[in-house]
Amino acid sequence: MNRGSREVERRILRLLHGQKTRTQLTQIHAHILRHHLHHSNQLISHFISICGSLNRMRYASIIFQHFQNPSIFLFNSMIKGYSLCGPYQNSVVFFSTMKRRGIWPDEFTFAPLLKACANLVDLELGQGVHKHVLALGFGRFGSIRIGIVELYSGCGRMTDAKKVFDEMPHRDVIIWNLMVKGYSQSGNVDMGLGLFRQMGERTVVSWNLMISLLAQNGREKEALALFHEMKNGGFEPDEATVVTVLPVCAQLGELDLGRWIHSYAKSEGLYPNLVSVGNALVDFFGKSGDLETAITIFNDMPRKNVVSWNAAISNCAFNGKGELGVQLFDKMLDEGVRPNDSTYVGALACCAHAGLVHRGGDLFDSMIANHGIEPTIEHYGCMVDLLGRGGCLKEAHKLVETMTMEPNAAIWGALVSACRTHGEMELAEYALKELIKLEPWNSGNYVLLSNIYADRGKWEDVEKVRVLMSGNSIKKAPGQSIIV
Repeated sequence: MNRGSREVERRILRLLHGQKTRTQLTQIHAHILRHHLHHSNQLISHFISICGSLNRMRYASIIFQHFQNPSIFLFNSMIKGYSLCGPYQNSVVFFSTMKRRGIWPDEFTFAPLLKACANLVDLELGQGVHKHVLALGFGRFGSIRIGIVELYSGCGRMTDAKKVFDEMPHRDVIIWNLMVKGYSQSGNVDMGLGLFRQMGERTVVSWNLMISLLAQNGREKEALALFHEMKNGGFEPDEATVVTVLPVCAQLGELDLGRWIHSYAKSEGLYPNLVSVGNALVDFFGKSGDLETAITIFNDMPRKNVVSWNAAISNCAFNGKGELGVQLFDKMLDEGVRPNDSTYVGALACCAHAGLVHRGGDLFDSMIANHGIEPTIEHYGCMVDLLGRGGCLKEAHKLVETMTMEPNAAIWGALVSACRTHGEMELAEYALKELIKLEPWNSGNYVLLSNIYADRGKWEDVEKVRVLMSGNSIKKAPGQSIIV
């Protein structure tokens, strides 16, 4: 390669590591082809690495196929790329291909390969890679040790992860975060929290991780306490912090704190610039009963995705503003945004709250016809609720009987509720019997069935319910009205 070509290659490398979009990636590839540098293993390996970070591995694979004698650098780039964005199994495929071609792996091969095994949650495969690492003497490299810890912690093998962790002479914040996450996701949140407290160095990522893990494990108050501790410690909340803490605020009714986060997000440029933050704010204010602010935030968002629309629509249903939710659904379609299954759950719930029986039926039919979305148990539940509220009990029962899946307790419960509202006691009796089969431990179902029998003078059946409860060791919950 002459001096001019080397200078062009250096310039392209600078462009590669400075680019941010898929369009720029295509333009750089054209630049490489124009200067006849498409056979440079070093340059193309960098290009493939960027493909991985932008989830363009199909593009990378096409480029790789043009090399008759790919180097270790190219194979490593392909293995790393697939370990980042999947399909993760392809990392293993490229590793096997590399070995078949007689190319010896190096220290840069195994860290992404271990990450792929961790993402696959394939312990057996990961253990095989670990054996390769030990046999080749690569166990001393920090990045590979991190990969081993990530593998074992991701597969719930915390004893093995802890052994590797304890043997590491230098532990950076990444390895501490992995251990904290591993223990917490394995059900030992206290061990994870204990490790978090032992960390000599923490980043915002560490705080976000621990706050999220506490929230996910039903320890919302501790999550908020840790958030306050984070702020008092001089750490500035970022996008992930805001998105993690706002749902906790909604669940605990911490409206003042949520409003402070809203103000903070605006002052720091997180809102309205970041879609994820806007979505979290819409959902927070909606679930806190302030739908007006939620819709204002939604309307002010310069960019929206399907999650944005779903949050706005579902919170209209949550706040009893079904007609507004349906209007938003129509606007979403008009703007060319493709709905998903969650969109339809929200829209059908809006129809139920607004009493829009026919419109709800049309929406349900359009799921498959217009968007190829197969109804889930949640969609059926919304339809039973919609038909039941509208007094269309025969239609609701027919829908339950013709469902493509077995109805669950929520489905039968919605039908029971509708039947009681509209005085259809015979159908309520039938639905309650099905409900008892699914929830034999729920005393409330027996109470309702017994009261229906009593109201209709069917005293022998009342006694049968009493015997059934006694035989199943079911006790009436305090405060429930029951004849037996």
